Amino acid sequence: MDIAQPHDRFFKLLLSDPDRVGTLLRERLPVEIARSLAPEPPEWVAGSFVDEALRSHLTDRLFSAWTVGKRRIFLYVLIEHKSQPERRIAWQLAKYQMELLKQWEREHRDWDKLPAVVPFVFYHGATEWRIPNEFLALVDAEEAWKPYLMNFHFPLFDLGRVADHELSRQPRLHAWLLVAKYGTREFVRLQLQQRFIDALATVPEDLPVFIKYMIECYEHMDDQDLRILIRGVLPQEEHNMMSKFARDMIANPKPEWVQMVRQDGRQEGRQEGRQEGRQEGRQEGEAALLLRQLQRRFGTLPEWVAERVRAADQTLLERWGDQIFDAATLEDLFPRS
Repeated sequence: MDIAQPHDRFFKLLLSDPDRVGTLLRERLPVEIARSLAPEPPEWVAGSFVDEALRSHLTDRLFSAWTVGKRRIFLYVLIEHKSQPERRIAWQLAKYQMELLKQWEREHRDWDKLPAVVPFVFYHGATEWRIPNEFLALVDAEEAWKPYLMNFHFPLFDLGRVADHELSRQPRLHAWLLVAKYGTREFVRLQLQQRFIDALATVPEDLPVFIKYMIECYEHMDDQDLRILIRGVLPQEEHNMMSKFARDMIANPKPEWVQMVRQDGRQEGRQEGRQEGRQEGRQEGEAALLLRQLQRRFGTLPEWVAERVRAADQTLLERWGDQIFDAATLEDLFPRS
């Protein structure tokens, strides 16, 4: 599996909740912008501006928001997944902002003023970001020319430079950012186990998403680390989650965990008589999680959607879970013949 895929999926989920996005932007945008935002959460605008060739390490999300002065603005979030920062990120931002404004112009031919587009770079690579956060740093020009050349600065949120306890003042967002932060850096067991348990306990309903991301991206975690986390947050789900963990490892194995997978396989073989019921229970849990995510994304669901989700097998549920935040409508996700 391309390691960028789990990062991409996790950050799309992180940015799928309007309240979570609103909190993140208010806390991390420059204060001059953040204090101007109206209290309503920003709205996600469907689509992506990232070039196909760069999607292995860049994820973007566009949000529309209103200011207290009744101005509409766009907040463009670009997430960098590479372990080292992209040196030409300001060039990418310039192109994407222009594409957005060209698209907006096609829909508003009689415009008088263009909307403001605020770029925001979210970086969680393993090395510190040391690249200047302004466009003109990429331009070969004399210093005296700069007042006459196009330029912009972009706010930067480098997860690695923020202490764990300062990631967010909002407990639910803090949990998501803490999990994201250690997707590209070492998980030190004794220092972090209780810190993670305390954070994840604020959003126990999101634990399956966190565990899936950890399985795919946390190279310094083993099965015992995961058992401790699950016991500390949802102890009643330890067996179900660890069984699913073993199946995921068979599909995407890590050498140090092969023995654990074999042990879980032997245990499940001894418990074969009860396996069918457990499988059904896991599918019901994943269906319930997907329905909650769909309600957050699209609001009240029609009964036909709920019926299709409850009737789906695990493979289909996982596919829909990956596609949910790229779909503009329910019909895009669940085409009706």
